[in-house]
Amino acid sequence: MKKTAVVTAGTGGIGLETAVGLAVAGFAVTVIGRDAERGAEAVERINETGPLHPARFLSADLAVLDQVRALAGAIAADHAASGEPLTVLVNNVGAMFAERQTRDGVEASFVVNHLSPYLLTELLLPTLTAGAPSRIVNVTSGAVAVAKRVFDAVEPPGGYYGFHWYGRAKLANLAYTLELADRLEGTGVSVFAADPGGAATDMTNGTMTDPKIVSPALRVLWPLVRRTFERSTSGPASAAARPSIAAATDETLAGRTGIVIGARAHPVAPHRAAADPRVAEAVRRLSERHAPLTPA
Repeated sequence: MKKTAVVTAGTGGIGLETAVGLAVAGFAVTVIGRDAERGAEAVERINETGPLHPARFLSADLAVLDQVRALAGAIAADHAASGEPLTVLVNNVGAMFAERQTRDGVEASFVVNHLSPYLLTELLLPTLTAGAPSRIVNVTSGAVAVAKRVFDAVEPPGGYYGFHWYGRAKLANLAYTLELADRLEGTGVSVFAADPGGAATDMTNGTMTDPKIVSPALRVLWPLVRRTFERSTSGPASAAARPSIAAATDETLAGRTGIVIGARAHPVAPHRAAADPRVAEAVRRLSERHAPLTPA
């Protein structure tokens, strides 16, 4: 049976390398992105590998939740019409902002890094369940370690520091990933998180070089942090894509769920806060409030 995969933010960086790896593994890959020109270039790059099935591009701004809803509807309708299963969904989208921004009145980092993949996943659950055995792969980050763990509201108390707020949004998504794995136990849909570690991408070479993205306490150590950071993010995006590809394709993971695949493409323990049921419940309430499955 034909294997299909959807990769969000798949037109460059880690997402594109993930899409290439899945195509090489025999998947018919759809990449999602905002820019049609980059989408065409990504499709060309994937098709140069000689895949079993040609790649395709779908346009959507994943920072706009109404566009996420429309995208989910288009994907679901396409698979219903073709009768082909949706085998893998890779939520690779992510963004960090040096200055506070909003999307539809909600802080942008939380929208892009959690609410967007949450909403797309929830809307595609019927399609993924119908195509089981299938897999959901949510890309996480080591930045969860510096996250504030308060989820009474979208925005935590205190000043805005992009790296910490990015980590908090990724923590929310990791908690959601583990909760979703428990919820889908026995359905044939496996749920994984994949930590790419460090790689030289637009985000790491841009936003993350600005010391204002970290709190003043950490900023004092910025020269040391930056040197360490530069060493850890000097690898190619193709290496950082390996955990996502492994989570999507590794046969030894068949029938397993709720596992974090670390930067070396092997299972690792999840961050303790992400496994806290109180965090998961708070994240669930926030998600349902700010990203309802049907618009108000």
